[in-house]
Amino acid sequence: MNWHLDVASVAETEQLARDIAAMLRPGDLVTLGGGLGVGKTTFARALVRALCEDAALEVPSPTYTLIQTYDAPRGPVVHADLYRIGHPDELDSLGWNETSETAIVLVEWADRIASPLPADRLDVTFALSDAPEARAVTITAHGAFAARLGQTMAIQRLLSGAGYASAERRHLQGDASTRAYERLFRPSDGRNAILMIAPRRPDGPPVRGGRPYSQIAKLAEDVKPFVALAHGLRARGFSAPEIYAADLDAGLLLIEDLGGEGVLVEGEPVEQRYMEAVAVLADLHRMALPPTLPVTDSLVHAIPRYDLEALLMETELLLDWYLPHRGQTALPVTQRVAFTDIWARLLEPVLAAPITWTLRDYHSPNLIWMENRQENQRVGIIDFQDCVLGPPAYDVVSLTQDARVDVPADMELRLLSHYVRLRRAADPAFDPAAFALSYAVMGAQRATKILGIFARLDKRDGKPQYLRHLPRIERNVRRCLAHPALSELKHWYETAIPALFDDAGAAP
Repeated sequence: MNWHLDVASVAETEQLARDIAAMLRPGDLVTLGGGLGVGKTTFARALVRALCEDAALEVPSPTYTLIQTYDAPRGPVVHADLYRIGHPDELDSLGWNETSETAIVLVEWADRIASPLPADRLDVTFALSDAPEARAVTITAHGAFAARLGQTMAIQRLLSGAGYASAERRHLQGDASTRAYERLFRPSDGRNAILMIAPRRPDGPPVRGGRPYSQIAKLAEDVKPFVALAHGLRARGFSAPEIYAADLDAGLLLIEDLGGEGVLVEGEPVEQRYMEAVAVLADLHRMALPPTLPVTDSLVHAIPRYDLEALLMETELLLDWYLPHRGQTALPVTQRVAFTDIWARLLEPVLAAPITWTLRDYHSPNLIWMENRQENQRVGIIDFQDCVLGPPAYDVVSLTQDARVDVPADMELRLLSHYVRLRRAADPAFDPAAFALSYAVMGAQRATKILGIFARLDKRDGKPQYLRHLPRIERNVRRCLAHPALSELKHWYETAIPALFDDAGAAP
């Protein structure tokens, strides 16, 4: 893929470098071509500063040192100028292979490298133009870079149309999904924004009935559900982000920046903020909510139902991923069938009860605290694209038995009591005992699923950082299984996974 464009000034060259920097990740190679004095160094300096997130960083030309390295938030950055290389063998003495293997590498005069350049790379070539600072730029994306360049071009169009073309872009730490985020700073008026990059995900392998896991588990395939739910939540008085601009086909959204303050302080839950968050759920759950929402004037999103097949498929992640992580062999067929049968008997009455919008990711990483707003609007909600029609208890237990944060048991009880009081105040027929049972069942289901997901993130996706949360999630499983109605399920876990209940891991 080729992208031909003209830049009229040094400032536009630097902005182009920042746009390209946003698409790069460790292992990438960018070559800079063109004669002397065409702007390669200007571009390289701006790109390195963008990657290092330091606009004042000293970035000397590596003309004489040949290689300069930098530590950046996304990993090391290597800037090389190979003009003075007399023979490709000289690169070995510089430790070129070791230095560049896991870094973002920016190379001027890449033709000095003897071996073939990687099939996946980005070539940026500059040529002089009519005006003194103007340049004609050709960007050529090879191999897998073609799709990424196409996305970069779509982002540039979206930001230009929304008035954010010159905004400073900062990469944000993502979540466990394939989505990426950037925070955009617009100094002209201080109206910052978040760029959400979530192209339609390809279907995974079929796992049942010719359908992939994502389809069975009712996971969002693109950004349309996010847009629909954002509009739906805002229309009902909740603090979901405003959508400033969207490219639905490319999976790009420019949304309101609700801020960076969460419901935790120094990693600990703040009870007042959690109380407000549980009040948001009580308010939402008292409403009559539609099963469909508009995305655009001509497009509607039907919120899928969180059905028995989806819930059972999620519990089976424990068998397929968590048990192998524990070093256990495959279970006998009879034991696996018993697992599914017990879960089905527990889930069916819960699913037969009244349902609501189950946002599904309502926990500390996805909640923003906004002190300057009033009442329920002080809790910003930023992750809801996987919303389904399901039990109200699911989101309550997501908050109070957070997979990533220790919520003290006495605080959990106060949060539940507050939720029940609010629900009963709105509806005297609300049944606390039925809710408590649903809370235990959905809590056990969610924790069971997350044990499998976090083990899968480690084994399949190379994200071992999630394993540190397993002891907390195991405690949540045990806490939910303590409900008398779950005694049969508890017995199954005790028999099939005895290590889950051993003395070493049974702390409350």
